[in-house]
Amino acid sequence: MKKTIQFLLMTVAMLLTTVVIAQSTITGTVIDSELNTPLPGANVVEKGTSNGVSTDFDGNFKLTTQAASGEIVISYVGYGTVTVAFNGSANLGKISVSPDNTLEVVVITGTGIVDLAEDRKTPIAVSTIKSKEIQEKAGNWDLPEVLKSTPSVQNVKGGGFGDGSMYLRGFDQTNTAFLLNGQPINGVEDGKMYWSNWSGVLDIANAVQVQRGLGSSKLAISSVGGTVNIVTKTVDRKEGGFFQTMVGNDDYIKTSAYYSTGLMENGLAFSAMLGHWQGDGYMQGSKGQGQTYFISVGYKPNENHIFNFLVTGAPQWHGAAGGNELQDYLDYGRRYSDWWGYYNGEEYAGGRNYYHKPVINLTWDWTINDRSELSTVAYGSFGRGGFAYPEGSSFYGFRDANGKLDYDAIEANNLADPSADNYVKSSINSHNWFGVLSNFSHELSENLSFNVGVDTRFYKGIHYRTAADLLGATPSVTSNYSGTYTLTEDSGFNPWSNLFKLADRDQRFSYDYEEQINYIGGFGQIEYATDAFSAYFQGAISTQSHLKTDYWNYTEATEADKVNNAGFNLKAGGSYNINEDNRVFVNAGFYSRQPYHDDLFTNVRSSNELNPLAGDNQEITGLEAGYQFKSERVSFNLNAYHTIWDNRILSSADDTDNNGQSDIFYQSSGIKEVHQGLELEVFTRPIDRLNLNGFISVGNWEYNGNVETRSYDENNNLLSSGDIAYIDGVKIGNAAQFTAGANAVFEIVDDLKFDAAFNYYDQLYASVDLGASEFATASNRGSLELPSYQTVDLGMSYRMPVGKQANNLQFRVNVNNVFDELYIEQATSNIHDVDTAGGYTSWNGISSENEVYLGYGITWNVSLRYNF
Repeated sequence: MKKTIQFLLMTVAMLLTTVVIAQSTITGTVIDSELNTPLPGANVVEKGTSNGVSTDFDGNFKLTTQAASGEIVISYVGYGTVTVAFNGSANLGKISVSPDNTLEVVVITGTGIVDLAEDRKTPIAVSTIKSKEIQEKAGNWDLPEVLKSTPSVQNVKGGGFGDGSMYLRGFDQTNTAFLLNGQPINGVEDGKMYWSNWSGVLDIANAVQVQRGLGSSKLAISSVGGTVNIVTKTVDRKEGGFFQTMVGNDDYIKTSAYYSTGLMENGLAFSAMLGHWQGDGYMQGSKGQGQTYFISVGYKPNENHIFNFLVTGAPQWHGAAGGNELQDYLDYGRRYSDWWGYYNGEEYAGGRNYYHKPVINLTWDWTINDRSELSTVAYGSFGRGGFAYPEGSSFYGFRDANGKLDYDAIEANNLADPSADNYVKSSINSHNWFGVLSNFSHELSENLSFNVGVDTRFYKGIHYRTAADLLGATPSVTSNYSGTYTLTEDSGFNPWSNLFKLADRDQRFSYDYEEQINYIGGFGQIEYATDAFSAYFQGAISTQSHLKTDYWNYTEATEADKVNNAGFNLKAGGSYNINEDNRVFVNAGFYSRQPYHDDLFTNVRSSNELNPLAGDNQEITGLEAGYQFKSERVSFNLNAYHTIWDNRILSSADDTDNNGQSDIFYQSSGIKEVHQGLELEVFTRPIDRLNLNGFISVGNWEYNGNVETRSYDENNNLLSSGDIAYIDGVKIGNAAQFTAGANAVFEIVDDLKFDAAFNYYDQLYASVDLGASEFATASNRGSLELPSYQTVDLGMSYRMPVGKQANNLQFRVNVNNVFDELYIEQATSNIHDVDTAGGYTSWNGISSENEVYLGYGITWNVSLRYNF
């Protein structure tokens, strides 16, 4: 018995010893190889197990392994995975991880299509916002708000949900290329970008990269100001997901859920996200709601092939607000909306955007061999919806003492008077869009590679006006095509039901036309790269055709003359690493860009007559240079740019009798813009647990030379033609030419951090409408300079582990414009003189007759997110 007890004790001791010996304690610090700064929140996992930890704010970790020797795997959002071997307890010191295109634990499909720049290799000015920061800062905002702390970016909120816009180096969104997983998403007809169509994209974004200037995109696209690449989830490597709920100011609430099976043993991966949001909006009459859906099915049959099928959409409707005369805001408050009122006892937005744009794409990545790859994506989108706003000769006469529209009184008047014509009309802008992108890349040697590809797009636009809400009216309209008839049906504002219907031709009015735009392009690039030096040459050529068919102004369906035009671009650049910490680059390019479809006609809505001013391509020349420095505590990027945009075309309209209807149309050509400036980004870590970053952008953006302008009446009759001699040297408006900002992140204790951001805007000018009557007045020539302003935003984040190691709760609070700064973020008129006789005053030196957009006051949101 004694021996048995001794044997058992010895066995237990040996087992305990084995367990102790088998374990090791591994420590180290994970750092960013580019910035040489710690990476908090990186995942450190013992390979082959679920045993893991996350790095703290200083990038440090301590992991007790289950085996005496083996490997640990380190991963982080937007960085390549690093595997490090260990044998016994050890301090592994600093472990560098480098940014790459894996972007979290996601297999990026279409790798040859998604043009993401590597910060230290590609010779361009670039800023990358990763998923963690997007999750924290996005809140209930559009993407431009998230990007406002990057150099040369100006964000304009616009008044309603999804109405935000951004300016990059002084260029608006029509001249900044936006890509979603490599797919162009700017409007084909006019290059515009509507964020309300992409309200859920930030929920599934792994990263957003802003390439300022020429960028690295191989496509022949409109990247005059720059290129914004949005990369979303496709094939997750790991199973997991999240559930998030958010509340915010003005009764905002949003709920979303995401789940992915991860890449399973059979090579399949399924992921899906659903979301719903609603809120009253900051501005009066900007109430809205919408949904987001995302479904992805991936298949990886072997190491050489990856397929992915994706469907996403964001059906929504929201009230439009903003853009009123400054005097209206002074009289009724900064939240005032001209179209706001009540109907049947409920808030009613007479100005309203509603849209549903499902996007479908199928991607195939083929690794042909160790040197060659082929990436292809076929995509389609089916946009349905429009913009609704008041129609009628006396609509705006039905107001109460607070300036609100009385829609009940409008309806009562319509029912009592059959000749009354006050109702809500809708400008329908629907489309069917299909395209294929394909890129073949090949490594000729260790240092030399090339790629070639094709870009094809087939687009049909459908445009007309119809009644959104008749409010009891029965208006009569006359078309040359359909004769005289009465509007008896209204389409409503539901984005789901409008997806499956188009109004009959006898329920359309004002204009009714379709357009077919076909585009075929080819591109190629050759690149030479070593550890110290890289250089590339890139080119693209394209041809596009335009065919417009009018169903309103002619007795039968009439086609305009078909237009075919070609364009091309050439880009070249190089970078040189002086040493480990210093790098310089230079970049140059030339674009010959075709006019947009809408520029080809004297008035695309009312005529098939081609615009004689739109015969030549626009020409863009860009020069850029940059210097980058990095050290353990301080890193910075300094960029200089000079961009010339020649032979630009602008169209505008003027409501001369102030009845809400445009009756004079202007077209200007030969416009030359010169944009030049300096950008400085600084990243510092003065003490542990504190990151302090900042930027300064100094620009000088002006019109150069004179401009030819023609004016037409509403019947397309030429009223005037000639040069405008007073445009030379005028400042380009809408975006501040001097911006600066600073932001700080301080971790109080592990997983609890506070952040603050300060943004300053100066040398902001009103937009210049070359045909508008107020700009033609001698005393109003030259851009109106708006008051400078600054905003301060605060945030707090807390992460708490729950259950398994990978599961956690994230709590986030954002408060924007905490000091309630009152400021003008954009002016769409250019009135210098104060018309005191008309009852207008001056506010901070600005005539209150100007139409402006005010920035929001204090706003906030609070979110709780469970990651599993």
